[in-house]
Amino acid sequence: MTDSSNYNDPEMPLVSHLVELRSLVVRSLLAVAIVFLGLVYFANDIYAIVSKPLTEVLPEHSQVIATGIFAGFFIPLKLTIVVSIFAVMPYLLHQIWSFISPALYGHEKRFALPLLGSSIILFYLGLVFAYFVVFPLVFQFSASTTPDGVAYTPDITKQLDVMLKLFFAFGFAFEIPVATVLLLWSGLTTKESLKEKRPYVVVGIFVFAMFITPPDIFSQTLLAIPMWFLYELGIWFAVFFKPTPPESQEIAEVSDKEE
Repeated sequence: MTDSSNYNDPEMPLVSHLVELRSLVVRSLLAVAIVFLGLVYFANDIYAIVSKPLTEVLPEHSQVIATGIFAGFFIPLKLTIVVSIFAVMPYLLHQIWSFISPALYGHEKRFALPLLGSSIILFYLGLVFAYFVVFPLVFQFSASTTPDGVAYTPDITKQLDVMLKLFFAFGFAFEIPVATVLLLWSGLTTKESLKEKRPYVVVGIFVFAMFITPPDIFSQTLLAIPMWFLYELGIWFAVFFKPTPPESQEIAEVSDKEE
């Protein structure tokens, strides 16, 4: 175990940082493994719940198929691993926070903690939005546009790929306000600059949505519009956020060191 007093020392050797980073990775993997072992028995039930938006819109006498020999076995396990990662996300982010927090000053910690909590909440909101809003519309559109005489029998592997892509896309897209605040906090941009670049950002958002989502207008629009709204929300938050001037920041850093 790495001594906590040595870890908080800003002059801690690089080797000690690497040892602590290795411990962080091991603890994170162990947490995911524990949750996975607790959920693996229910892997098929988890798959049934996650795939419900698709199975509900399947035509009568149609069903999801598995074209791979072991796809029916491995796909629920793969999904359970991802669910386990999502479940322990707060712990994973806390581990990352515990690693970087000693390098932050007191005033930076007071700002970063609410930001960490907000990022967790927004990530889960993105997952919920994808499952309850995007999935039903996307799969309904896919099933309803199948030509007559063509059997609509989605493959279980392709289905999971689409679902995971949408989950991660919406989960991270909902982090835009946090990213905006971080850019403002670091001084890389200003509120005025964000407003001036709005037309280019909006075009970039729709291009990004076009490449990250399935080739249908519903999922692309459902990703682009929330991203645009969240970008505007980040600009709105800028009204309440005033970056610390360099002189004030130096004074705060000296004060933190004295404490």
